[in-house]
Amino acid sequence: MIIFDYSGTLSLEAPLFAAPDSLMKHLEVAGLCDFGIDSPSIFWEQLVNPTWVAGSTTNAGYKKVLLEHIIASLHPDTSMHRRVAVAVGTFVDRYLEHSGIDARWKPLLRRINAHPSIRTVIATDHYAEVTGVIIRLLGDWQIGAVTAAEAVSNPQAAASFIVANSADLGVHKADRRFWQILKTNLRIEAMRRILIIDDFGYNEQGADDYSKRRQVEARMKETVLTLETVFSAAVEVFPIMIGTDVREGDVRMKNLFEGVTAVIDRFLATR
Repeated sequence: MIIFDYSGTLSLEAPLFAAPDSLMKHLEVAGLCDFGIDSPSIFWEQLVNPTWVAGSTTNAGYKKVLLEHIIASLHPDTSMHRRVAVAVGTFVDRYLEHSGIDARWKPLLRRINAHPSIRTVIATDHYAEVTGVIIRLLGDWQIGAVTAAEAVSNPQAAASFIVANSADLGVHKADRRFWQILKTNLRIEAMRRILIIDDFGYNEQGADDYSKRRQVEARMKETVLTLETVFSAAVEVFPIMIGTDVREGDVRMKNLFEGVTAVIDRFLATR
């Protein structure tokens, strides 16, 4: 099985959206600044962090949790609720537009898709809207994908990518139940090897609680231990730790994709 993280790994642009200058631009364009959400610190501390658990472990979605929290905490006049909803919708839509899969992953993902014996999972702590976005983007590359829940009843799921989103499973990846649910849904009886490709939060913006650098190493070790325990498999890790510098011509990016290509090719060739 090959496990990919999404934001900060497959989606290299998503963390850039949250960079302070970029975030301010999107808050202004969406109109959220008109309601007092006029700085990155307010956005993170008063909106995202308090709503993260509800947004990422239920099917409520990013738009709903943000809208409800803004109304509950900032108390805009009732006559302005419609404007707030439009602003939130615009902001979230812009975020999703900037959360695509980096095109440099395309040949690798399609190569993996050609190996039906490989279970490929995109495991992410994210909002409910992102599940459909990932499935649609993979479909654009002629890669079939289903949710973890759909894999239970879909006889073709073994040949598909599985999108395992915490919003759909009800728990975060750090919780062993996430992987136990996934194992049950995929009806995995025996798994010898797992390759996980993940940034473990490293590439996320520093203002986000999830991204504190001192937690990255501990998160990586805990993830490996959990996967080894749940699946009784040998786990190999390829960490995607590039910070927020994802420029097309950056030498580190070239080296990164050369490195991950070599690891995946070796994994696919090993029986």
